[in-house]
Amino acid sequence: MPNARPSHLTRRGLLAAGGALGIGAALAACGKSDDKGGSGKAAEKSGPWKFRDDRGTTVELKSLPKNIVAFTGTAAALHDYGVEVKGVFGPTRTKDGKPDVQAGDLDISKVKIVGNVYGEFNIEQYAALAPELLITNMWAKDDPWYVPPQSKDKIMKLAPSVLLWTAETTMAKALQRHAELAESLGGDVRGKKTADAKARFEKAAARLRSAAKAKPDIKILIGSGSQDLFYVSVPKTSADTLYFQELGVKFVEPKPNAQGFFEELSWENAGKYGADIIILDNRTGTLQPDSLTKKPTWGKLPAVKAGQVIPRVTEPIYSYDKCAPILEDLAKAIETAKKVARP
Repeated sequence: MPNARPSHLTRRGLLAAGGALGIGAALAACGKSDDKGGSGKAAEKSGPWKFRDDRGTTVELKSLPKNIVAFTGTAAALHDYGVEVKGVFGPTRTKDGKPDVQAGDLDISKVKIVGNVYGEFNIEQYAALAPELLITNMWAKDDPWYVPPQSKDKIMKLAPSVLLWTAETTMAKALQRHAELAESLGGDVRGKKTADAKARFEKAAARLRSAAKAKPDIKILIGSGSQDLFYVSVPKTSADTLYFQELGVKFVEPKPNAQGFFEELSWENAGKYGADIIILDNRTGTLQPDSLTKKPTWGKLPAVKAGQVIPRVTEPIYSYDKCAPILEDLAKAIETAKKVARP
């Protein structure tokens, strides 16, 4: 989401809230293929590279791409597997110069930031990196996340692209696909670090399933605060919350607008749905609990009065290392929660 956003947002806008340049694209053959994404083992540095993304598009290059530019969160996931990028776009640096929450463990001083907020993408800086591959997410079919629609055609012509689902999939599947991509790019997905992180994730998933089973009456609301509106999200539309549902977590089911992602509530109606726990959008540009204290209705919500509000990592970094703590935190919240909302 941008730091300043309109009161009423499109599906893409809420999720974001938070010419010929003389550069030839790397050789690519894009089309439909029946191959599975990834090579099955780390690509050789001197050999050709091939990957089938979640559009069903197969990208083939003469050699392993080195000049990679990626959405910040995707770059952070690749970094956890040892794959580094040259440039990033998306929330990377906060106003005070610190790494954005979506940057994970990236050293943001070592990557070129071609866009730091939604709608910002410096095509000249991108072209100057001589990109061999652009990688980002999809929240809608064939829609490259954080690539501005008004300049999408110019940007996408400069290099082949790989898009991976972060909607219409589950967290477990998104993790698998990001690992496959990292492995194809030479990343280490089979070493001890990744094995330990995956084991921790699986243990956390089992813990969350047990917590949800032990407290089936605990209901969770997925919220995001703006100056004028309180957004309540539909759980099945994001990879993380859909996965939590599969593990047995009970969510508030709002009545979404026509786009189907969320319901917009005025602050006067923020208490429309009873919830025992609120998971609140943690992205830069959304209102956090300290700012929400200025909203009278916020303080009256049962979950807020009970101190049962936790951050929601709305755009997870899809590595096992980063997703395991998300499950652990939610499991703990359910384990310790009291029933405070009306049935």
